[in-house]
Amino acid sequence: MKTIYDIQQLLKRFGTIIYIGNRVADLELMEEEVKELYKAQFIDTKEYQSAILLLRHEAQMLREKSR
Repeated sequence: MKTIYDIQQLLKRFGTIIYIGNRVADLELMEEEVKELYKAQFIDTKEYQSAILLLRHEAQMLREKSR
């Protein structure tokens, strides 16, 4: 997984589309969904780790940018 779009496509495979309108909130909700998929063993460890890393990095960049 290399982009947020890749994560969105992963979630879409499981019937989840996330759009709140606030990008940081969207990323946080995506992170929660990815965690649930991992707990339910629908995705493997590598997918989980790369998705979480990407989501947290993007959210942090947006938070810093908004300051």
